[in-house]
Amino acid sequence: MGCGVTGHGRRLPLLRRGRVRDSGRGPRPVGAQAPGGPSLSVAQNQAPRRSQTGGTSRVTDRKVAIVTDSTADLPAQLVKSRGITVVPLTLHFEGRSLLDGVEIRPSEFYRTLPKATTHPTTSQPSPGRFAETYAELLADHSAVVSIHISEKLSGTYASAVQGAEMTDAKRVHVIDSQLVSMSLGLITLAAAEIASQPDATAGSVTERVNAMRDQVQTYFSVATLEFLRRGGRIGRASALLGSVLQVKPVLCIRDGLVTPLERVRTFDRALNRIVELTREVDSGKGLCVIVGHADAEADAERVARELEPVAETLMIQPLGPVVGAHAGPGVVGVGCYSADILPLGIKPAATARTPA
Repeated sequence: MGCGVTGHGRRLPLLRRGRVRDSGRGPRPVGAQAPGGPSLSVAQNQAPRRSQTGGTSRVTDRKVAIVTDSTADLPAQLVKSRGITVVPLTLHFEGRSLLDGVEIRPSEFYRTLPKATTHPTTSQPSPGRFAETYAELLADHSAVVSIHISEKLSGTYASAVQGAEMTDAKRVHVIDSQLVSMSLGLITLAAAEIASQPDATAGSVTERVNAMRDQVQTYFSVATLEFLRRGGRIGRASALLGSVLQVKPVLCIRDGLVTPLERVRTFDRALNRIVELTREVDSGKGLCVIVGHADAEADAERVARELEPVAETLMIQPLGPVVGAHAGPGVVGVGCYSADILPLGIKPAATARTPA
């Protein structure tokens, strides 16, 4: 996956920096207060249901089930409405092993992190967990398409492949997205949209998702590179370690790895560049965008406000504990692609969280 064109544009006016702790993991309207929201259940799946109008929902007759992992950082209500199954990774933190998004939520994780005595670590789901999930889904679907965090960042993809082999490899299609977090969430939502079409097959969903990988861009900046270094996910950005300059990196995901794109003097400028780079992805018909943050809600909101005029789809989403353990607090980033590829129609008002 490429990082896109990196020309320099005008500096966009942004508000002063600030930080507001998030109270949940659901998306909400730009500028709206963030109430608490529901967490994900283990391997959450949407069962067939009736709509309020009496007809079947968009997932009732779906032949192809869509699976992802918790590093997609998707909110529970959107997972449910789009018929997506989420298999959680595990966070090892302060002597406890907790399922990501199930037994620990972003608000608790980021509140506890500054006081932690040990650095958090993570582990992928077992092949058995994937096999169990696939077997349950295959009882009601003709096939499964399972889309996961970059193989170069996690062993999750390898576990999913083993789980497919333990179940029915011919009916389970496992995809290395070469993405993570906001971008993985976007491509998973796209897969669910494709799978909802009456003529969708596992082959057609897989083909379109693979074609989209290079078209989904990820831009982000971190408050410090230390968390990426400690977690072994720093990738090509290791070249920035030890720099005598007090710079803020603008990073991207390229070929499944964290890759430095630019260096700027301040975090404000880094956010400006993220907005500019994201706007460059727009081919003229708007953008599908998820703005993600790790305990940096105010910064995420100002980025979202700048992108709202050109967004066909727009969500603000906290990074889950597993992603946050490797990125660290203060991260703000964007996952995006041009809406002419596949519009999702997710507007801010439609993604408001339901209070717990």
